Amino acid sequence: MIREYFNERAAVWDSSASETDTGKLERMAARLSLKSGMTVLDIGSGTGVFLPYLLRAVGERGRVIAIDIAVKMLQQARSKKCSGTVDFLCADAMNLPCQPETCDAAVCYSSFPHFHHKLQALEEIRRSLKKGGYMFICHTSSREKINRIHSGIPLLQHHLLPDRTEMELILKEAGFRHVLVEDGAGSYFAVGEKLR
Repeated sequence: MIREYFNERAAVWDSSASETDTGKLERMAARLSLKSGMTVLDIGSGTGVFLPYLLRAVGERGRVIAIDIAVKMLQQARSKKCSGTVDFLCADAMNLPCQPETCDAAVCYSSFPHFHHKLQALEEIRRSLKKGGYMFICHTSSREKINRIHSGIPLLQHHLLPDRTEMELILKEAGFRHVLVEDGAGSYFAVGEKLR
C-alpha cells in the first residue's frame, strides 16, 4: 500500500510535497558533517531532493547509495542527473541490499516516519555501517508539523515521528551510542554512532 501511495505521487511530489527552501536543505546537510570520500546511504531518497547536498559533501571520491521502496520515486531522482557517483536501488529499509560494515554514514531525510518497523529498520541500517559510522534522521520541518500532516492522511495517520525520549530509546536499543535528538520549532535532527 505505501509503495503504491508514493509511486502514484512521484510525478508531482517535488511540486506538492518536497522542501523548496534550499537554505534549509543546505543548513541541514551541513549538520551531518559528511566528509569527502565517504560512502553514504540515503534511505528513503524519494525524488532525490536531498541527493545533491549529500553528493556535494562526499565529493568526487565519495558515493551515495540512494534507496527507496517506490521505483517511480527513484526514476524521478535519476532523471535529475545529479553530479557525482550514485547507485539507485529499489529496496526496503528493513532489508537493505548492502554488505555489512560498508557505509560510513546513513541518512534518513524526511523518510523515517514511513518505516513500519522502526527498530528493525535501524538495526538493519546499523548492520550496513562501519564501526564509527553515523546514523542521521533529519527533517526540515518540526515533528509537530510532520505528525499533523500525516495524521490528516488516512494511509499515513500512523506514520509519525517519535518524540525525543522515544527516538533516543529506539536508537539506543538498535545499538547506537552518543545519541543526540533535537526536536526544534523548524526542524528535527537525530544522530547516533555505531561504536562496535
